[in-house]
Amino acid sequence: MQLVVARIGRAHGIKGEVTVEVRTDEPELRLAPGAVLATDPASTGPLTIETGRVHSGRLLLRFEGVGDRTAAEALRNTLLIAEVDPEELPEDEDEYYDHQLIDLDVVTEDGTEVGRITEISHLPSQDLFIVERPDGSEVMIPFVQEIVTEIDLEEQRAVIAPPPGLIDDRAEIASARDAEQEAHEAGREARQADQEARGSGDAS
Repeated sequence: MQLVVARIGRAHGIKGEVTVEVRTDEPELRLAPGAVLATDPASTGPLTIETGRVHSGRLLLRFEGVGDRTAAEALRNTLLIAEVDPEELPEDEDEYYDHQLIDLDVVTEDGTEVGRITEISHLPSQDLFIVERPDGSEVMIPFVQEIVTEIDLEEQRAVIAPPPGLIDDRAEIASARDAEQEAHEAGREARQADQEARGSGDAS
């Protein structure tokens, strides 16, 4: 099975290095020197990683046969693809490969449907689920234990406990507007009652 493990970014320096956007939880394995990766578009590969290093929080790679900035820049936006055994599982039972999580249904703890995972975004600080909602919109859900409380591969679902506003900010806005309207109405009724009371007092 083929999995996208990185996307090549801009060239770095003049010796053929490139920045990469990592899309795997195991860059030390999938993007190690000596790894041979297929590419999309296929015409730019396969590419063999010659060296790798971290610079200012970004992974830099250099490929065999890519020796200058011009050649490196020509690889920009190329996807790097690794061949992975579909039966292979991460060593840590709390870790998952992207292909295990893609297409899982996302529901809240009370069973409310949220949507379907369409992509995993690997950021330096944390991973994010990109979830497509039934109306076609997208929501990003941090893949952290406090929010994603259960991954059930047998039932093909991810259970979440979202903090207020994470998945239903529109409802919160609507609630705020309702509360504001109710407060306005209550204030108007109070002023009207006060005016009526004063009018009654003047009449006596």
